[in-house]
Amino acid sequence: MSAIQKELSQLIQKGLKELFSLSVEEIILQETKKEFEGQYTLVVFPFSKEAKMAPPMLANQLGEYLKSNCDLVKSIQVVQGFLNISLKNEVWTKILQELSFQKSFDLATKSEKVLIEYSSPNTNKPLHLGHLRNNFLGYSVAQILKSAGYDVVKTNLVNDRGIHICKSMLAYQLFGNNETPETSGLKGDHLVGKYYVAFDKAYKKEIDTLLLTGLDEESAKKEAPILKQAQEMLLKWEQGDKEVVALWETMNNWVFEGFAASYKVMGVDFDKTYRESNTYLLGKELVQEGLNSGVFFQKEDGSVWIDLTDEGLDQKLVLRKDGTSVYITQDMGTAQLKYEDFKASQSVYVVGNEQDYHFEVLFHILKKLNKPFSNGNYHLSYGMVDLPSGKMKSREGTVVDADDLMAEMVQTAKDRTLELGKIEGFSEKESNELFNDLGLGALKYFLLKVDPKKRMLFNPEESIDFQGNTGPFIQYTHARICSIQRKAQEQNITQEPIGNFDQLENCELELIFLLNDYSNKIDESAKNFAPSVIANYAFELAKQFNKFYNELSILNEEDGKKKNFRLILADQTRKTIQHSISLLGIKAPIRM
Repeated sequence: MSAIQKELSQLIQKGLKELFSLSVEEIILQETKKEFEGQYTLVVFPFSKEAKMAPPMLANQLGEYLKSNCDLVKSIQVVQGFLNISLKNEVWTKILQELSFQKSFDLATKSEKVLIEYSSPNTNKPLHLGHLRNNFLGYSVAQILKSAGYDVVKTNLVNDRGIHICKSMLAYQLFGNNETPETSGLKGDHLVGKYYVAFDKAYKKEIDTLLLTGLDEESAKKEAPILKQAQEMLLKWEQGDKEVVALWETMNNWVFEGFAASYKVMGVDFDKTYRESNTYLLGKELVQEGLNSGVFFQKEDGSVWIDLTDEGLDQKLVLRKDGTSVYITQDMGTAQLKYEDFKASQSVYVVGNEQDYHFEVLFHILKKLNKPFSNGNYHLSYGMVDLPSGKMKSREGTVVDADDLMAEMVQTAKDRTLELGKIEGFSEKESNELFNDLGLGALKYFLLKVDPKKRMLFNPEESIDFQGNTGPFIQYTHARICSIQRKAQEQNITQEPIGNFDQLENCELELIFLLNDYSNKIDESAKNFAPSVIANYAFELAKQFNKFYNELSILNEEDGKKKNFRLILADQTRKTIQHSISLLGIKAPIRM
């Protein structure tokens, strides 16, 4: 809540008390709808019954009280049970002056530490389009929470062990012929992913052969020799077989090098990276602890389970009969390790909604184990990303590769920019930086402007448009303001304090209102782990600036006070756009 909202809210509380003997703990002021006069709206219906007065009459009396007791209020408008409040122009000029003096957009520091776990790739394949949404979402949530005053730790849990990893390893043993990233010309993660696809092809072929012998499909899937070999390899890995472990280390190192290159292009980073190979044993210890306390039970085949039927779920496997761990095992271990490392009050898992059930089970298990870190866990569940061609399937090699998509976006940005002739006077280095900033900005913005919970369709062509609700439109607005400032410098125009100034046009007032609302948007976005709030705010701000720019002159304004005011307004808009899109991981070009 901004300072002006707090002041208004306190006065409304006082008015309700004095006029109607009502004690109201919280006053919620809404933004007035565009079709009505005013900036803030109070809904008075909730107070009508206790005050024993019709809503319009109550709103009128309260509004007159505000006009008489508050120097801020210019006028009121009552629409049924809605009290619309207009503030005086000098209030908004003072707000702009105060905003322009602010050294930081960040909110007050909070004592809470929050862990954000995102990315979480498997070392059997490269990153794909779904990973891009995950990484951009996790990184942006971390940046927003930092700006909201939280102590944030960004973590990555790499799935570097398990049956899926062994599938790539086995396929490489069988078909690899000692191929390396150097000899193949492939990034390490792409090379390993190639053998994950090769395993699936060989596996399907063996299933087809078994079906011809008369086996049913379920049995054929279990009895396929290559799958049994992979399961045997997993056992050997957990037993520390030197040859298997050496191959695992070699292929994992290839993948980690590939991931590092991809993360650099994405512009995301981590404070700490965990590997499941270092956490699954701790998870097994927790399974034993749960067995001893009666939280888990063991079936006749030796497998270990938890019964969550009382919680509306079902029985869940936590350790296989052969003693090998499953995802939930290592997630238990990782949760313990993260708590020991950071003692965070909240732990956020950025994982797709296909794992909703998994995290519901995990959080129940941690509570039943009575762990100090069982509270404060939150699954930031997001919808999958689709393409016009349908859902991606990594085993079949039909994924949209993250590296290829990012390169394609940069190329598209280059082609579109050259078509529009927006790089006159740029050096080659400056041009390439601009293409990169536009391409990745378009991609990030498109994936982040949608509510995380919603499944979405990614449209590369739509995302790169310089008009509409896109990253490039916002970036272009920032560059436009920078151009205005350069021209002002060339004309030796300097900004002076605003002073007494109340000659505001509506488009200026609306722009200041948006600028003043930015702290509320940071707070709202942080509370809901929703970068979409910031993304759409940045778009509305850019759109409003362009309206202001089209309606009023800045540098050609003859009135010196107005020109000065508009330059300060433009500069504050520039700073706010730059900060808001930086929370999304997007750069703001100064020239386009």
